[in-house]
Amino acid sequence: MCLFVIKVGFRLEEQFRSLVRYKNKCKKSAKSKAPFRVAGKMVEEIAASLPDSALEVIFSYLDLHDLRNCSLVCKKWYSFLNDENNDVWRLHCIRKLAEEALKSDLLSSVPTYKAKLRAFYHAWNPNDCSRNVYIKPNGFTLHRNPVAQSTDASRGKIGFRHGRHAWEVIWEGPLGTVAVIGIATKEAPLQCHGYVALLGSDDQSWGWNLVDNHLLHNGDSQGNYPLLNNAPKYQVVGISTPHVTDVKLPLMDKRLVEMDRYVGERIRVILDCDDNTLSFEKNYEFLGVAFRGLPDRKLYPSVSAVYGNTEVSMVYLGPPLDG
Repeated sequence: MCLFVIKVGFRLEEQFRSLVRYKNKCKKSAKSKAPFRVAGKMVEEIAASLPDSALEVIFSYLDLHDLRNCSLVCKKWYSFLNDENNDVWRLHCIRKLAEEALKSDLLSSVPTYKAKLRAFYHAWNPNDCSRNVYIKPNGFTLHRNPVAQSTDASRGKIGFRHGRHAWEVIWEGPLGTVAVIGIATKEAPLQCHGYVALLGSDDQSWGWNLVDNHLLHNGDSQGNYPLLNNAPKYQVVGISTPHVTDVKLPLMDKRLVEMDRYVGERIRVILDCDDNTLSFEKNYEFLGVAFRGLPDRKLYPSVSAVYGNTEVSMVYLGPPLDG
């Protein structure tokens, strides 16, 4: 029975792709050829007549690029795919994302399945980071190996040149002497000798050092940030979890509370490519514009770290919500 469903699904998928291609061809030719307009309308009527149960099966076999094309075929398909929590997005989410990421609170700021998928495709790039950094199996967290006298950076998979974008950065573990978050071009270096503010060390990157609250660009400090009297420093809080020892103790004494890990505050980074500005939020409080006059170039989410075994997670949120 399962094999039959899979075979039917694949056959439907091929027919579905042909239907979408023909519909798009009809749209392109609609201005010049009347028969194509009639054919296009017929295709749209056929597409709109398919029940949701059939759409769910077919859409689950298509890749994400095809789903985008499908949303343009007719209003019904657009409405169906616009539900970001339906079973189609859930199945794609389960296939792509690690179970660890789906079960943790890391993605709590992106509640829908489609938003989680989008965040995954914008996460840290395992092929665009320092040799001393690797991306953990959850796909969202980088880990810096304890290499002495080295500063290491990482960039996101997707850069931005247009529109408004927001993402969250969460620092796990001590910050060390330098911990910088911000943006960088593809030309910015990802590793250097010593413990320095690598992000912001040249004209290809812009960063905020969470340790001393300084803005950095072109190798110079651009002033304190945020512009508040006695601005609070970035807080990293120890998380206590119960551990069971191997020693045979009475039941009430077996659970020993220890500091299992250290998790920092969520910093929201806001890149406005239309206004050419970079801003930050902390605890839902807007901290003000950090950088103005950003260049008309593709800019990537980035961080640089110096502390051994530190971990930094990045979750893309999409366009920022005003107000």
